[in-house]
Amino acid sequence: MALVVFLENVGHIHGVNLPNWVMTVIDWVTEEYAKLLLRLLGAYRRYHRIVILEDEAATAANLTGALIDVSATHTVDQLLLVHGQNRCLIGYKGRELVDAAAFDRLLARYIEDNSLLDLRMVYGLNCYGASLASTWLALGAQAVNGAQGVNWLPEPSLSLFLRKWLAGSPFSEAVGCSARRARAIGKCLWQDRADGSEHPNIAGSRQIVYGQRDVTINSVSGPAVTAQFSHVQSAAAARPQLATNRELTTPD
Repeated sequence: MALVVFLENVGHIHGVNLPNWVMTVIDWVTEEYAKLLLRLLGAYRRYHRIVILEDEAATAANLTGALIDVSATHTVDQLLLVHGQNRCLIGYKGRELVDAAAFDRLLARYIEDNSLLDLRMVYGLNCYGASLASTWLALGAQAVNGAQGVNWLPEPSLSLFLRKWLAGSPFSEAVGCSARRARAIGKCLWQDRADGSEHPNIAGSRQIVYGQRDVTINSVSGPAVTAQFSHVQSAAAARPQLATNRELTTPD
């Protein structure tokens, strides 16, 4: 088993204009924190190989290359520790994008040869992660999560997810538990509105789990199931879901 980590914080906070030096500090601290979590929580004991694409290595070409290269010898899990837009991951300095065109090129290659990739799970903190769910499923991933909108709760979501996942919990359970606890903390900051509706920062951070089947870190990769996907445009197309054939939103 291998883990590919796409890691680039940029230092950006949604809706906030920060001086460059502050963004640089945030970028460095958050990336070092993520790498420290992997070591402290035992990722290097559970995976045979870990590839981290950070800073200038966080590009579409490098992500595509890493997924293909590592899939040749290992079943691959992914962590997407980056910002995101609709069907897009934001890479190095916010200038490098893994956009719809990059995903479509990779998907076209995979449709021609489904031995190209051996993906199992994709866990992402990226904003609008749900918009990429059907793309990852089409590329053969077994289980995927994604935020509905802007994700304001990257922590404690990441550390809680990793703790559960690396300990052997099913993907849906690890995502659900981490999301529920993160939302509970978030609601202390962003309380429900007077009409009972959620604060937009909480609503946008809601996680959805998609998949062909639930998996654990010990699961053997299942067969590719991408023949049904000829073109993927949005998460709405990702209808084969975990166990129930539908999206599993994380409950409160």
